[in-house]
Amino acid sequence: MQETGIRNGAFGADKFGLKNLKQVHWNLGAPQLYQYSLAAGEATLSADGALCADTGEFTGRSPKDKFTVRDASTEKMWWAGNQSITAEQFEALYQDFLKHAEGKTLFAQDLYGGADPAFRIKTRVFTELAWHSLFIRTLLIRPEKIELDTFVPELTIIDMPSFRADPMRHGVRSQNVVAIDFSRKIVLIGGSYYAGEMKKSVFTTLNYYLPARGVMPMHCSANVGPNGDTAIFFGLSGTGKTTLSADPNRTLIGDDEHGWGPSGVFNFEGGCYAKCIKLSQEAEPQIFAASNRFGAVLENVVLDEDSHVPDFDDGSKTENTRSAYPLDYIPNASRTGRAPHPKNVVMLAADAFGVLPPIAKLSPAQAMYHFLSGYTAKVAGTERGLGNEPQPEFSTCFGSPFLPLDPSVYGNMLRQLIADHNVDCWLVNTGWTGGKYGTGSRMPIKVTRALLTAALDGSLRNVEFRTDKYFGFAVPTALPGVPSEILDPVNTWKDKAEFDKTARALVGMFQKNFAKFEAQVDADVRAAAPDVKLAAE
Repeated sequence: MQETGIRNGAFGADKFGLKNLKQVHWNLGAPQLYQYSLAAGEATLSADGALCADTGEFTGRSPKDKFTVRDASTEKMWWAGNQSITAEQFEALYQDFLKHAEGKTLFAQDLYGGADPAFRIKTRVFTELAWHSLFIRTLLIRPEKIELDTFVPELTIIDMPSFRADPMRHGVRSQNVVAIDFSRKIVLIGGSYYAGEMKKSVFTTLNYYLPARGVMPMHCSANVGPNGDTAIFFGLSGTGKTTLSADPNRTLIGDDEHGWGPSGVFNFEGGCYAKCIKLSQEAEPQIFAASNRFGAVLENVVLDEDSHVPDFDDGSKTENTRSAYPLDYIPNASRTGRAPHPKNVVMLAADAFGVLPPIAKLSPAQAMYHFLSGYTAKVAGTERGLGNEPQPEFSTCFGSPFLPLDPSVYGNMLRQLIADHNVDCWLVNTGWTGGKYGTGSRMPIKVTRALLTAALDGSLRNVEFRTDKYFGFAVPTALPGVPSEILDPVNTWKDKAEFDKTARALVGMFQKNFAKFEAQVDADVRAAAPDVKLAAE
């Protein structure tokens, strides 16, 4: 077997059970990985030097194909939200992965998940595609070269899109599979060319281990102001985590995954993974610039046939077009990935029903309610099977597919941290105003940024608030530079009766979804629920 690159010669691929490989390329950088990827026809170059790849059938994660080994060590798993396979089924899958790898050239990266040395996990990722190796090298944290000589992984991921699982033999649903064995710290990914499965497997692993160590893992972006005022932004895909955290007046900590521990907030990653449908230089200049340069990895972005200029408005392959780039491609990004305890927690919801206000202040009980709810809305065109009407999506803790433990574990941790550090909490609607999707328009990003700036610098505390009669939270009535009518959603609707009907329907959706948590939360959290009776008055 031929090997290239810097590596720990005493702990090679054989330690994982890989044998009879043709080659292993260790810890290659972007230039070398570009060469291998382009030579193999895996990807093409954009006009500005980004590596552009298609992911085929799977243009996003496939949570129904994700499985965890159920054994004595995982009895504390949240099995209501996770799918299980037996240790024997995983072992058969593992052996079949090893057999499938024989004769192949693999790319290996030794990386860290977590910027805080006290809590990071050493991760080794084997991939059969060079562009997947560049992707995960971009998204996780790269050790110093001197550390690679002695690197011994705690978590090992093997990612082989050409592998096809056997549902009968392996106990899975289809030929596509993500399988995790927490006791052995192994992740097997097969059947999908979507690179995001790798990074989310690391996130899931940290979500499993860190709470017991006093660290709250979070599906959020984070930034920090010049006075050390950290803010975290919870939100599902497409709600604005990446966009709103990339603020030129604040230092970016990270755009997707963080831990909140005894010393404050730390990034799990070393890169950003931005949704780039409709990306423009005017609206998101930092992300646009980072996506149009050497070292960026574009997924499913359409390139002009002649010029190879990306057409970020073209969603013909998928609405989930993506750009992966190193964190330091953002000029004001943190070089440490760490920041003090947050002063503000922001929960982002893209409300396609158009009835949530652009910003609302939450009490601690309301914050826990909305954290456990994890609300946003999907709209037609973003997912197969959706009709013309918006569809609510409730993903508990803003990250249900990545939660190995019961949601109450994360909810109670967040509530305690909010109380311990006297944190202000906000709900921000980045969705629609003036009507639901199809009638209204998208919330202007300038309005969202102005309201967020006022929330984070403390000036929003000093304005007058009203109590929303549908949801019960506090909503500012005026703010300089923001049209007053947009702060009260009913004023932006032509048909007031239709607004009332839609708002009450959404209240009912919240209540129906939260029923499964009512027995696990305190009375004050139950009382923080929106109340359709109030809305009827």
